[in-house]
Amino acid sequence: MTRMNRYAVYFAPRPSAFATRAAEWLGWDALRGEAVPQPDLPGLPKPPAELTVDPRRYGFHGTIRAPFRLAEGVGEAEVRDCLTQLAERLAPVTCEGLALETLHGFLALTPTGCEAALLDLAALVVECTDDLRAALTPAEIARRRPETLSPRQRELLELWGYPFVMEEFRFHLTLTDRLPSDQTAPVLQTLKAHFAPVLPSPFVIEDLCLFGEDEAGRFHHLHRYPLIG
Repeated sequence: MTRMNRYAVYFAPRPSAFATRAAEWLGWDALRGEAVPQPDLPGLPKPPAELTVDPRRYGFHGTIRAPFRLAEGVGEAEVRDCLTQLAERLAPVTCEGLALETLHGFLALTPTGCEAALLDLAALVVECTDDLRAALTPAEIARRRPETLSPRQRELLELWGYPFVMEEFRFHLTLTDRLPSDQTAPVLQTLKAHFAPVLPSPFVIEDLCLFGEDEAGRFHHLHRYPLIG
């Protein structure tokens, strides 16, 4: 088995036209653990490979528990057991659909009509997985640029190892790197047309997915836990 440096709890769509199109856009299929050819789309200011450098590493996903190193004495088996128990307690979250928008300079798909339920689900996952993670090192804290965070976000970073949790959480499915302002509009319009035929409606978060980061920094989809609570 490939050694994993970090683990994360993500949403990832079940096999579908939506999942396939998203993996092809990013150029990385996390489920298969392999690179895939990216589409040649007219209207883009750059090739997809140059627009998706950072999200390609992670694969198509929505973060629920951000990547973390395992605490001393904790192994992958304990993580799997925890997620199995969580999935038995949690019910799926049904959203009206997905909208493509700009978030802090990058493009992402965001759900509509389910914000409160998603906040509750994510908060419970963060709370129940917290004993699995190692404490942040000074270098890891520095990478979060705490000087740019609000006081509450710095507090959340200390408490939970990530600043964008609890009331600061916003679920999104990242599609691009941060884009120069003159590139945002053409990429947005191209991706709207590209994804429109496959966007699910309603959009349902029906699983927790365990992802792991390999030695090269690529994330792999390790296991899916259907929400049956």
